[in-house]
Amino acid sequence: VLYCYTKVEYIRRATLGSKLLTKSRFIQGLQCPRLLWTAINQPDLIPAPDLASQHVFEQGNLVDRLGKKLFPDGIDIPIQPFNENINQAARSLALRKPLFQAGLKASDLYARTDVLAPASDGAWDIIDVKSATEVKEEYYPDLAFQRHCARKVGLSISQCKVARVNNRYVRKGDIDPGQFFVIEDITLEADNAAAGMEGAVDEMLRLMASPECPVNAIGPECAKPYDCPLWDGCHSFLPEHHVLTLYYGKKTGYALLSEGIACISDIPAGFELTSSQKIQRECVLAGAAHLDRAALRTFLDQLIYPVSYFDFETISPAIPLYDGMRPYQKVPFQFSLTIAPGEGDPSSFSFLARSSADPRSALLAEMKRLLPAQGSIVAYNKAFEAGVLKELGEAFPAYREWLDRVIGRLTDLLEPFKKFHYYHPAQQGSASMKKVLPALTGRSYEDLVHPSRLHLDA
Repeated sequence: VLYCYTKVEYIRRATLGSKLLTKSRFIQGLQCPRLLWTAINQPDLIPAPDLASQHVFEQGNLVDRLGKKLFPDGIDIPIQPFNENINQAARSLALRKPLFQAGLKASDLYARTDVLAPASDGAWDIIDVKSATEVKEEYYPDLAFQRHCARKVGLSISQCKVARVNNRYVRKGDIDPGQFFVIEDITLEADNAAAGMEGAVDEMLRLMASPECPVNAIGPECAKPYDCPLWDGCHSFLPEHHVLTLYYGKKTGYALLSEGIACISDIPAGFELTSSQKIQRECVLAGAAHLDRAALRTFLDQLIYPVSYFDFETISPAIPLYDGMRPYQKVPFQFSLTIAPGEGDPSSFSFLARSSADPRSALLAEMKRLLPAQGSIVAYNKAFEAGVLKELGEAFPAYREWLDRVIGRLTDLLEPFKKFHYYHPAQQGSASMKKVLPALTGRSYEDLVHPSRLHLDA
């Protein structure tokens, strides 16, 4: 989700601190004026992307490189030094070949196109290579800004296109770029997004040069189209149990904020809330957990011993690593298993792939060896595990019947928390394991580095 912001930081450094309005900064400005001003004037306040975001960025880079293979005669223009990128792009236009990463600078505007491809009558097409599997609404102003910059430097632009990932592609041998990508024409959408472009650009340039940071209210745009990296700072005025933590209640939360109600405990008794949100409000007011003993007993009574507590870890690469796999298909490379026999101490087991080879066959063999033939299999959010198991059955038919039986034995530990059979104020409106675990035990994920460190009260 921070792919856009990682790119703008890279451009910021590449331009040696110049205050150019780049396409990434333009998208930031559309989302939030304060974000754009901060990216230019106080960039240190924007946190570096975490490891998960860096992984998304790297996946995007891999897809970008593969996209170049759609144009075998293309010219790869080095992105650094910055001025040489612009100059070489200008010199290469006369060759009438596809250009990769061509920098287009017009006064205070700058865009670097993924692909600038020659079209008829001396015109050019702009093709953005995206790692997503669908064309998203935020791509329209992105392409519109690139076209605006291209026209400012004197280029005639015919079409704006997006080369997106084909999620139906199945790898068989070497990746076929022509099948991996779907190219869609979004010229009309870019035309619509370009309405008012000159005014928007002028306003953003004025904002970037302003000595004062703009003040704007928080709202749904803080997470649209991307989670804003300034979220924590802009929301720091909210109390601990603020109304935006209402369970599935962001829209309700913003409505309450507009009425001056920030804390859940201040929500009037007659205000319309869902049953779960009402429990949440009552817990905040009481400062204590909600416990539906009858519902929890019903849940626990369905468990059949031996009970197996099971969890997968997966990767979902944009470019499939192994034959027979699709883009973003989950590859399970690790599982953990704890078996509670009903009497006596539980036993723990695990599997971890040790090489870059396809781990699924070995993982399945170890699963079948370790999982008891009977009893409940407990997972947190079982839909995830069930989905992985189903895909494993499709890829390895010899295991299909056994995997179908395993899926039928799954019990979802998320259920009592999602249904608010148990709720603690410390969960802050979330049924995520990362919130439930510390609420129940006082211990966070950081305390689970080694099983010997986990001692949960019964």
